[in-house]
Amino acid sequence: MNKSGQTRVLVIGAGLAGSEAAMFLARAGVSVVLIEGKTVKLNPAQKIPQFAELVCTNSLKSLDPYSAHGLLKSEMKSMGSFIIENAELHAVPAGDALAVDRELFSGAITDKLQAHPLVEVISRDADDPLKLKIEYNCDYVIVATGPLTTKALEQWILTEISGDDFYFYDAIAPVVDADSLDLTKMYFKDRHKPIEQSGDYLNAPMTKDEYYAFVEELMKAEKVPPKEFEDWKFFESCLPIDLMAERGKDTARFSCMKPIGLEPDIAGKWPYAVVQLRKENLLGSAYNLVGFQTRLTYKEQVRVFRMIPGFAEATFIHLGSCHRNSFLNARKLLDFDLRSKKHPELYFAGQITGVEGYTESASMGLYVAFQLLRRIKGAEPLRFPVETAMGALVNYIMTIEKPCPSNINFGLLPSVEVTKDQWKSGGKKIKKQLVAQRAQNVFQSFFSTLE
Repeated sequence: MNKSGQTRVLVIGAGLAGSEAAMFLARAGVSVVLIEGKTVKLNPAQKIPQFAELVCTNSLKSLDPYSAHGLLKSEMKSMGSFIIENAELHAVPAGDALAVDRELFSGAITDKLQAHPLVEVISRDADDPLKLKIEYNCDYVIVATGPLTTKALEQWILTEISGDDFYFYDAIAPVVDADSLDLTKMYFKDRHKPIEQSGDYLNAPMTKDEYYAFVEELMKAEKVPPKEFEDWKFFESCLPIDLMAERGKDTARFSCMKPIGLEPDIAGKWPYAVVQLRKENLLGSAYNLVGFQTRLTYKEQVRVFRMIPGFAEATFIHLGSCHRNSFLNARKLLDFDLRSKKHPELYFAGQITGVEGYTESASMGLYVAFQLLRRIKGAEPLRFPVETAMGALVNYIMTIEKPCPSNINFGLLPSVEVTKDQWKSGGKKIKKQLVAQRAQNVFQSFFSTLE
């Protein structure tokens, strides 16, 4: 406890994880100092000065309670997640997914944190977190600097904590002006839903010839080259669309451009591939190209993406780009409550711990704040059951031998046995439902004992 007699926690970074951690602690009566540097200067991936900015897509993925992402959201809601709470308040139509109006969502997060009487917001770049802890008279520090850690703080981590490189590269998808699209060549429909139901996704179907011509131009197009010191390593689940094309001409058709779950287009033809667009805001004035992260130069993005049916006169509000993400080897450097082994008063949260995805990053902010609150109250850290989504995610980053950022998926949770009759009736779907049901039961039991 500091000189004031009240526990104070310094949170560095007001992204998804930092915002989640700061509000969880503040709501629990803990005084928080929240440092955010984007209000001084935006980094290359940022567009707005507000907190909890969604820099890539505007989707937090599935709400289906029998999906891994839905399971994680359910657990976070049970813990009072500030991020999920505001995402639901500012959701835009996206089928079974939780997508938000970016600016309204981030604006609400910012306003509520700045208005909270136990949160002091400081606008500055962070460097040495231990010195900042002393400067702001804090007892603990949570570093939640998100995908792009400042050079000064990155250098401190390299020198004091990691001792080696800690990074991956991520890519951002472009956003197009809705009024510039030719809707006569597109149609609204969500995957696996009847065509008569109003869909939230706008689909641009492609014939076989259109698809292979598009892929050919993706491969030929000029890309932004990595700098001499860079080695581009990408998240497998967030590959640039042009890199998919280089891996094989049909790779995209079995990924973000798969026509599965759709219907014949307005001319009655089944699409060979499809580009899906999702609303960026409630007005529907802008659309995000789903899965179209890219390394293409701006000029080439405009040229190649205008080959998509309905895009001949497309105007792009934002074009895609690549940016470096920082992450730690958690297994080597952190304890299971994500505190530093070398500096026990220092915690890490969010994507920097080795998770991938918006919800996953926010969940690690919630997890760390939960563990730190227990410590403040004099209780021991608590291991979450590996059968739960949050427990499985922590278990993954704490056990993987070679760090590779991951999102939440059923492969991280222990498997279940299914009978032959169950497998015949539903196969993998039944197995996932059983894993999800077990996770829900274990999580409820786990938290009921705490209460």
